[in-house]
Amino acid sequence: MDKRQVANILDEIGTLLELQGESSFRSQAYHNAARAIDQLEEDLTQVWSSGRLGSIRGIGQTMEEKISTLLRTGELPFYTQLRQKTPPGLLQMLRLPGLGPKKVKALYDQLGIQDLEQLRQACAHGQVAELKGFGAKTQQKILEGIDFLSEAGTRVRLDQALDLAAELLDGLRTAPGIQRMELCGSLRRRKEVIQDIDILISSEDAAPIMRQFIGLPAGVQVVGHGPTKSSIVVERSLSSGKRVRMNADLRVVRDEQFPLALHYFTGSKEHNIAMRARAQHYGLKLSEYELAGPKHRVVCKDEADLFRALELDPIAPEMREHTGEIEAAAEHRLPTLVEAEDLQGTFHCHTSWSDGAATVREMAEAAKRLGFKYLGIADHSQSLTVANGLSPDRVRRQQEEIDEVEAHVHGITLFKGTECDILADGQLDYDDALLETFDYVVASVHSHFNQSQSEMTERIVRAVRHPRVTMLGHATGRLLLRRDGYKVDLEAVLHAAAETGTLVEINAHPQRLDIDWIHCKRAKALGVRLVINPDAHNVEDLGYVSFGIDVARRGWLEKKDIFNTQSTAAVTRAFSAR
Repeated sequence: MDKRQVANILDEIGTLLELQGESSFRSQAYHNAARAIDQLEEDLTQVWSSGRLGSIRGIGQTMEEKISTLLRTGELPFYTQLRQKTPPGLLQMLRLPGLGPKKVKALYDQLGIQDLEQLRQACAHGQVAELKGFGAKTQQKILEGIDFLSEAGTRVRLDQALDLAAELLDGLRTAPGIQRMELCGSLRRRKEVIQDIDILISSEDAAPIMRQFIGLPAGVQVVGHGPTKSSIVVERSLSSGKRVRMNADLRVVRDEQFPLALHYFTGSKEHNIAMRARAQHYGLKLSEYELAGPKHRVVCKDEADLFRALELDPIAPEMREHTGEIEAAAEHRLPTLVEAEDLQGTFHCHTSWSDGAATVREMAEAAKRLGFKYLGIADHSQSLTVANGLSPDRVRRQQEEIDEVEAHVHGITLFKGTECDILADGQLDYDDALLETFDYVVASVHSHFNQSQSEMTERIVRAVRHPRVTMLGHATGRLLLRRDGYKVDLEAVLHAAAETGTLVEINAHPQRLDIDWIHCKRAKALGVRLVINPDAHNVEDLGYVSFGIDVARRGWLEKKDIFNTQSTAAVTRAFSAR
């Protein structure tokens, strides 16, 4: 059992205790322990075997005993008993916005509601609105949340699907006779949410590969098993404790067919239709197995050969959404897409000064290990008390610590920033005098999500126009598969950013990926510069910038379109000018 599995169980115990009505102190102890284990940089088993579990902050004797039991046996009777006492539907109800354990417990105790369908029925009959602490607005939000979860279905976030796909690929690598193997479909195109996993392999003998595929440990059901295609249902426990199921398809083709099949099964459907039409214009027929005319077959060793045969520049998988990429490829005007190695640093990062898990020094050293030349520290501002936002006095003490860390961690420049709340009326959470002490300001919305579109738009535009605001954070506030973004006219926001030179963030946290690739394209067209930030709350989260690169590439962005591809000196000059 690895650290993530242990952390998931501890976190779920904390939630189950809350649903049982236990004290918040006791449940929070489990949540804190889960977080400490999840952020552990060492191998958990090694820490345990060396007798150092008790040295981890938040791990007392009782917690140490439970973790030891999990690591030694893979089971924990206390956890099993809690799950047996708790209807499983209550955990699903916690996925609804605004429903915490206390409210879920109230619904269970007072109305006997045990799952989402019972909750939907109770809302439809007005029973929830009558409960103390709920009301008609809360009831309506619950109904909207249930509809949203129904639409989400079995889709999972990109990062979660990639983890599961990597597990499948690792399980297949030892199969005999594999020549080439790639992920296809929406995973290869790096869509924000994924419904199924597509794997393509080339081999002269598919049978043993298929047998290995349907026997993979992650598979819980065999849907189909044929000579060239097999389908299974895979299941995995996510870091949230939720278990998800996805379909996974494997296709095996001959190696000479692999480039055509890779293109076809990558999609998108609309891109493929347009490519087939172009092939017909050249007197050719394009399928998943060949590109051929009446008298000959075009030999393609890779996808680039396919594009060249149709007089196109190679089109990156992320761009294959039929939004003008084929025309641009024909006219040799495809952008040179930004690459991960182009990033020189990042800015929207939290530390233990607010709600982060790592110190300033730990974040700086981790950024340096990633090869970053600079790192911006942007902890929450004072109004966000739930995230331990910084008072003006704490801001000054934090800035002193940043200077001290920079003096001792050589080879990386630290910038002093803040993620400053945009208040309900569009004013900022700090006064201008304090804002002037920062190198940069990330302005974000964290409250009053229910404002009308006009109110929210005016609120954000006002912040964007503030002379001390450097960049707008997570512009729509969406949480993928959990919460839609608030109502805002992004076109008006982007126009304001273009006028003022304010940067707009691609929030690379896989829960957000905000703004999306469509608005990235629009921002570029308006002359707005984007900045890729991980919204990091621990050292591991710094790696989330890779998902921001995916969004940027889907949005046709180049190195010059991304602010943090610049050198330290250029960033320093830009902040000073701002």
